[in-house]
Amino acid sequence: MQNTKLLLTSLTLVGLLALAGCSFPGVYKIDIQQGNVVTQDMIDQLRPGMTRRQVRFIMGNPLLQDTFHTNRWDYLYSLQPGGGRRQQERMSIFFNDNDQLVSLAGDFMPGVSRDQEILGGSGDTRVSPAQQPGQPAEKPAKAGSLEESIQKEIDTIQTTPVPTPAPLETSPQ
Repeated sequence: MQNTKLLLTSLTLVGLLALAGCSFPGVYKIDIQQGNVVTQDMIDQLRPGMTRRQVRFIMGNPLLQDTFHTNRWDYLYSLQPGGGRRQQERMSIFFNDNDQLVSLAGDFMPGVSRDQEILGGSGDTRVSPAQQPGQPAEKPAKAGSLEESIQKEIDTIQTTPVPTPAPLETSPQ
């Protein structure tokens, strides 16, 4: 009788310990989001020649700014649904020495949405002026008009690089 109680107690204890290590069905697990949310609309707004400030306005602050590669910004985003598999997206933006946007690399590309890529549809959603119903074709500005002078001003605008401050002197005095 004593051995049976001891055996039953020990089996119950071992069973409870084994059950404590298992996850119970129906337990809520939270979704874990980390990094910068990057959307296809954000990428479509980027244009070559944009300054760092303009890119920061559209994309937000980069998650990684490498001190050894100052002309590269990295945006990372990961989502792990509760109990599911982790999904990760990356986007790298490269600038030239004049602090202007040069190229992009990563999971997003300009003009192609993920839905269109999966479904195999065309990524071109632009409408040419000839396709717009009821809109006359655009005519060039008259010579000597205000519109022509404004267009010439816009065409001759040159970008100015953003000045970078000199590094602080770290030598002891």
